[in-house]
Amino acid sequence: MAATRHPWRWLRRGVVVLAMVGGLAFAVSWTERLPEGPAPVAWDREACAHCRMHVGEPAFAAQLQLVDGRVLHFDDPGCLLRYEAETHPRVHAAWFHHVREERWIPGARVAFVPVSPTPMGYGVGAVEAGVPGARAPAEVLAGLRRERDAREGTP
Repeated sequence: MAATRHPWRWLRRGVVVLAMVGGLAFAVSWTERLPEGPAPVAWDREACAHCRMHVGEPAFAAQLQLVDGRVLHFDDPGCLLRYEAETHPRVHAAWFHHVREERWIPGARVAFVPVSPTPMGYGVGAVEAGVPGARAPAEVLAGLRRERDAREGTP
């Protein structure tokens, strides 16, 4: 007895192909929604994703853009660095507002200089990497950890 072909076999293949094309279209459209630069900030209305204070001083603002499309705002560069180190989010891009100029710096090109006071007391402001005396983000984060350990009495 010969095996008979299912008369709807072509329909099943079509559904599979259609699902694959739909999934690809969804992925492309989602990628297109990710910001290409820093997202607008609602000054004095956005809450810092780390400390929950309002983001009100542009000179110290920072933001993380996550791969799921969310944009997280921070009122101090130290808040962003701590948040990222503690939660390990899937980051699309990071932006830091220049401490002295009206512009944003991409996370890949940022460094930090000592500044006082700052909104949350981390004592750093963002500048372009390569500025004399500026420290890399990893160096600043290591310093924040040392300060926290000293306060808590941890060796």
